[in-house]
Amino acid sequence: MHDRRALTEDRLTRQLRDRIRPAIHPERVPVEVRTAAVDGEPPSVQTALATLDYLPHRAGEPWGRPWSTTWFHVRATVPASWRGRRVELVADLGFDRGSVGFQCEGLAHTAQGTPVKGLNPYSDWLPVSRSADGGELVEFYIEAAANLSAIGTPGSGFDFRPSLQGDPRTASTGPLYRTHAFDLVVVDTVVWELVQDLEVLQELMGQLDLHDARRWEILTAVERALDQLDPEDIGATASAARDQLKGAMSAPAHASAHRLSAVGHAHIDSAWLWPVRETVRKVARTCANVVDLLDEDPEFVFAMSQAQQFAWLRDHRPDVFARVREKVAEGRFVPVGGMWVEADTNLTGGEAMARQFAHGKRFFLEEFGVETDEVWLPDSFGYSAALPQLMKLAGADWFLTQKISWNTVNRFPHHTFFWEGIDGSRIFTHFPPADLYNAQITGSEVHHAARNFAEKGHASRSLIPYGHGDGGGGPTREMLARIRRLRDLEGSPRVEFSSPAAFHTAARAEYPSPPVWTGELYLESHRGTYTSQARTKQGNRRCEHLLREAELWAATAAVGTGLPYPYEELDRLWKVVLLHQFHDILPGSSIAWVHREAEAAYDAAAQDLERIVAESLAAVTAGGRARLTVNSAPHTRRGVPAMSAQPPADVDATVLVRPDGDGWRIANGVLTVTADRDGLITSVHDHTARREALMPGERANVLQLHRDLPNQWDAWDIDENYRDHTVELTGVDAIEVVEHGIRVTRRFGSSVVTQTIELRPGARRVDCTAEVDWHERQKLLKVAFPLDVHAERSAAEIQFGHVFRPTHSNTTWDAAKFEIPAHRWVHVGEPGYGVAVVNEATYGHDITRVPRRGQGSGTLVRLSLLRAPLSPDPGADQGRHVLRYGLVPGAHIADAVREGYAANLPERSVTGRPVAPLVRSDSAAVVVESVKLADDRSGDVVVRLYESLGGRAVTTLHTDFPVVRTCEADLLERPTTDLDGPLHLHPFQIRTVRLCRA
Repeated sequence: MHDRRALTEDRLTRQLRDRIRPAIHPERVPVEVRTAAVDGEPPSVQTALATLDYLPHRAGEPWGRPWSTTWFHVRATVPASWRGRRVELVADLGFDRGSVGFQCEGLAHTAQGTPVKGLNPYSDWLPVSRSADGGELVEFYIEAAANLSAIGTPGSGFDFRPSLQGDPRTASTGPLYRTHAFDLVVVDTVVWELVQDLEVLQELMGQLDLHDARRWEILTAVERALDQLDPEDIGATASAARDQLKGAMSAPAHASAHRLSAVGHAHIDSAWLWPVRETVRKVARTCANVVDLLDEDPEFVFAMSQAQQFAWLRDHRPDVFARVREKVAEGRFVPVGGMWVEADTNLTGGEAMARQFAHGKRFFLEEFGVETDEVWLPDSFGYSAALPQLMKLAGADWFLTQKISWNTVNRFPHHTFFWEGIDGSRIFTHFPPADLYNAQITGSEVHHAARNFAEKGHASRSLIPYGHGDGGGGPTREMLARIRRLRDLEGSPRVEFSSPAAFHTAARAEYPSPPVWTGELYLESHRGTYTSQARTKQGNRRCEHLLREAELWAATAAVGTGLPYPYEELDRLWKVVLLHQFHDILPGSSIAWVHREAEAAYDAAAQDLERIVAESLAAVTAGGRARLTVNSAPHTRRGVPAMSAQPPADVDATVLVRPDGDGWRIANGVLTVTADRDGLITSVHDHTARREALMPGERANVLQLHRDLPNQWDAWDIDENYRDHTVELTGVDAIEVVEHGIRVTRRFGSSVVTQTIELRPGARRVDCTAEVDWHERQKLLKVAFPLDVHAERSAAEIQFGHVFRPTHSNTTWDAAKFEIPAHRWVHVGEPGYGVAVVNEATYGHDITRVPRRGQGSGTLVRLSLLRAPLSPDPGADQGRHVLRYGLVPGAHIADAVREGYAANLPERSVTGRPVAPLVRSDSAAVVVESVKLADDRSGDVVVRLYESLGGRAVTTLHTDFPVVRTCEADLLERPTTDLDGPLHLHPFQIRTVRLCRA
């Protein structure tokens, strides 16, 4: 036969575009539109309906200054000739289908103010009637947000050019959009169904081999269908065309076809290229869309994560929330994730990560009676090895993510597997092989999932989350139509509606012994998120530790003095911190507006927490006149026991700072630090070990400036080639002696830095401070410590423990970790000797083997202090910063743990009566992470502790109050088993103990 394939395929494309899709709306009439524009914060629905002044508007006219709100009042009358036909209102606000979620959006309301559904590029219609009455009045009020993308323009994708549009203070002032259409339309449902048939078959043909007979069978059926269509009267001939496709549409899938569980989803970043304020509205628009679709389609199942977003919906759109609650009760609107927000898991602290689960799961239990059994985290930037244990302690059975498909070097080898954490806990884990969390159920997506699936031969199922995210409206009726057609279609993977739990149950039953991946899920991308937006990261770290102090001293005061425990205030403050741990806020990858508000939120939270600490300490120390040191850390220091307020022990307070040749010598009897004429450290002599901590001939505390020009994803990425250009900042403007060390001022570029090197009395830690007035662009500032230890691996603190990483680049997996995250400390060592570097609020590090002058090798430890990306915030990190870090020679892991806490929990000084620890552990390996009163207001004391060194430990908890019952609890503080006697902990084990007071 002659080959007519190209002719028919091109014919199909042209006919769909020019004839068939337009025939879905065979009749339309324009409607009356009036608008009212509002700058600043959006008005309430009641205000918009009752008090705004509306002016006439015609389709094609401009509207919407950046970040403003425009209300559209739309009125129309259904023509009498349309009686009995399906009628909808098309409200195209000026949408661009190439940029879903990053442009204008709308939420339509009835004339009484009841939300109807969202308006988005792929859902630009409003329901009027399935069977209209002639003369029916149609009226809607549409709240339209003039949002925009600060890393590209609609339809152009992300170009990462600097943009001032990410902050209303610097954004442009002219209108962004022109409305495209406001029309009342008739919907020809037969033509609509024909379009769905043809699109599914067209996409399927594109995935089949040219030698596959199935492709030619479909082509022939399509040709016959097109022959049946009258281009002048598509509606009258659409049914006959569909008849020609029945054979092609009914052929069953192969028995071995991959099975895709399609779960409706709409990944909504809690802030990113828009502020938190706008996310509140995005959630409402999407949920209104979803419940409308759930009403229409009984098979559709939708999953939504992030308890915070449900809470926003409850508080801001209770009418939509009520409809969501109904669908949750039906089991079709499924809360997933179990976390307050989809948090960054590299940077969020240990106790904060526990509270993400506690607050998230408790919300779902209290609001819906639902115990979430999964962790749904598709888009965070790498996954801490502490997570499996925390997930299990929160009652989760399985974990879903997708982001590791973004690896730039190594392809992750599994899609379904057990993930094992640092303590040995394992959780059933799935990576959707579609490599998407916002699929549209296209032919290319479902076939990619089947081809990409790594477990072929052992398993045959994967999950595909589908729906437009970030305000794009979630799933569409077209997506649901595609799922139905792909349920059992020859040549295609099988696609079925599913809930997350149904997929997990089937996948686990099919694959009971999957492979095991041990350790962190390191993302080979987005390494710049460990450093970008330093003030946001400092606010988080500071508030995490202030929350520890506030809970500790409030609990101590409540138990010891009866001072009321501030339950509501602590709950509120925790939720402020948890929200800002979202994976585009804490990592520093949001617009300027987001980070400006985050910094203000942290400052306000810190003030409230400081007040709680002060009031609690005043209560517990009342009645005395002794000078006390308050030690909130979990380790004794200066003779003051952990978590107590006592007079400090006497120590030799002598610190000698004197000239030494062309430099200075600082000594406290434990360490001697020598600095040269440039104010750089040339020696750190450890008197206890009688050895030098620095490599011979090298200098430490050296600031290094690098070009920082990632190929894309500016605030997210550090590309490895930053190392190709390094400038050491050694120029000196001034050096002066201070009480315990020296202060050095340097100028470079447009910036100034003042470095302080100090040695406290009796301390084993060299304290360094860099006060930077930072005005560089696309630069990376690091500080270097070349250490005289031969370390094959480094240890880095993560939540409730630490991980080891190689210092070499033997394999591509090793080399890809050229920038790594750590919390309060990193440690490198050789048998018999180690050195720790601690920090107050720095997360990014690189640690490498380097040649040692003379012989052997040493270890270079560098901290990433500041960046200056231009997108999405062109002013990122500009201005003043105070960055603190310290060097701890002769340190074991236990010393690193202790000094890390000490650096982040400074001593306080008060006058009053000494205070004994409310709770203490008698094991040096066991760290008490938090002490608080139980959230159920029973008055019980809850203690979270963990084994910190990676070994076995036994501890007895001693209390300063009588206890009648001791029991184990989960992360939600629910008792599980009674305890009697010492606690036995295995490596890195977390235990939550509930102490019932007499």
